Amino acid sequence: MKKLKIGIPKGSLQQATIRMLTKAGFNVSVNERSYIPSIDDAELDPYLLRAQEMPEYVYEGALDCGITGEDWTKERGVFGKVEVVADLLYAKQGKGRVRWVVAVPEDSAMKSVKDLKGKRISTELVSVTKDYLKKNNVSANVDFSWGATEVKVRAGLADAIVELTETGSSLRANKLKEIATVCQSITQFISNAKSWQDKWKRSKMEDIALLLQGAILAESKVGLKMNVAKKDLKKILNTLPSMKKPTISELSDKNWCDVDTIIDENEVKRLIPKLKEAGAQGIIEYPLNKVIY
Repeated sequence: MKKLKIGIPKGSLQQATIRMLTKAGFNVSVNERSYIPSIDDAELDPYLLRAQEMPEYVYEGALDCGITGEDWTKERGVFGKVEVVADLLYAKQGKGRVRWVVAVPEDSAMKSVKDLKGKRISTELVSVTKDYLKKNNVSANVDFSWGATEVKVRAGLADAIVELTETGSSLRANKLKEIATVCQSITQFISNAKSWQDKWKRSKMEDIALLLQGAILAESKVGLKMNVAKKDLKKILNTLPSMKKPTISELSDKNWCDVDTIIDENEVKRLIPKLKEAGAQGIIEYPLNKVIY
């Protein structure tokens, strides 16, 4: 039997990835003492690895594919050398589009990247930070951080940090302010170039990507069902947004029909009262596992 070696990210992306794999239809079980998860697909050979090292293993062919951040493909020097099967926007899990920013103390006189000249910067994203400084003609000392990066400025161990942020709340909690954005990143499903040329492996990866993207899209959508008197149908349809057009089915009572549609979850609290007012009855909201266009 053919096998696809797939890397599942350990660490900050682990919970969101396993949740999405589960919604996509793959039951994944992780033993805390093992780096080899179990999965209910005999064609998959999964490994639990840090997202930071995933790009290198995929590029070298030790793994056929894996889930990591675009930032780490850049940091490991394989950006453009691995195939991107799909972008995975884990927005609802707090793992959407993120930024690596330069942060300094709130009361610092430093206001731009030019002010970093001769300063000491602590970060996990060393290579990308050095490239960024070089492009801005700034000479500074960049040290690798093993963790607790946000504390190092307060402790006097660094003048500035380059750290990952999505909302900026953690930086503000540590009395830091942003003065520049080094790069942006998104979670990606990547493939080894040789594996991508293998017809079976490519098809398997594309299937996984399709299901994952469907599961991710479903996180922000809900289904709505309701009974509508035909005399009120036009009014309901004018009220109701839809991905395309609602499904309308006739009920046993010929004067009534069932309306079924999919909408953005954040619209529900505004929409349901309006639908009720327009004549909808028996309104049911239900969650979705996958939405595939």
